[in-house]
Amino acid sequence: MWIDTHCHLDAHEFGHGSLDVAAQARAAGVSMIVAMAIERGNFGAVAELAARAPNVTYALGIHPICVPQAQDEDLLVLRSAVEAALGDPNFVGVGEIGLDFFIPRLCEPDMREKQERFLREQLRIARDFGLPVMLHVRRSQDQVLKHLRQIRPPAGIAHAFNGSFQQAQNFIDLGFHLGFGGAMTFTRALQIRRLAAELPLTAIVLETDSPDIAPSWIHPGLNTPDQLPGIGAALAGLRGIGVDAVREAVHRNTLAAIPRLASYPLR
Repeated sequence: MWIDTHCHLDAHEFGHGSLDVAAQARAAGVSMIVAMAIERGNFGAVAELAARAPNVTYALGIHPICVPQAQDEDLLVLRSAVEAALGDPNFVGVGEIGLDFFIPRLCEPDMREKQERFLREQLRIARDFGLPVMLHVRRSQDQVLKHLRQIRPPAGIAHAFNGSFQQAQNFIDLGFHLGFGGAMTFTRALQIRRLAAELPLTAIVLETDSPDIAPSWIHPGLNTPDQLPGIGAALAGLRGIGVDAVREAVHRNTLAAIPRLASYPLR
């Protein structure tokens, strides 16, 4: 079975069709989707989608792009929401969280400091409740690694990984997995394709990040979780192995990265 480890299923691009998108993914063989929260305002939305769709789980977190408008109170709300969700079998982790040093406004000193403060508190929440984290690491791999070494949540994924081989190994040494998706399907994405082809297969999980990062065959169209089998086939091609071998390996890897998925009640 395929697992989409990173999706924004409640995104406005899907309108009122999020449940249909999930159903189409299930028909395509995607048995589990992890829907990411990005701010306090959509904690309830991702939980509701998971309650209504038989192949959707969810994570709760505050995305670095949402940090500028976030309030410190939101971190308290997140901690309470995570604690309350522990009894929900659809809840699997803390995400999407991290650092973004690509967008100019987020690179300003005040926003860098605020991003790092929010990341550290969210890592503490994950550590305190024994949960994995789903990390946004855009142009910030070394800084995220620094905070992971200090706070040490039990597991997680560096999503849309596009760092160096050394940075990849540093995440792996900390027990993390690396997320690859549509970006590796573009022939011009040389570094991402090298990483996907040469890193240990045991370190890799797959994602769509839909509605973003559409694979080459639908770019610039809307990305959806039903594209994950095609992304898996692309990974198999890069590594020169069979699609079944990739599917089985990344399934094992995903359960290691997000342990609560192992007890997810398939419906």
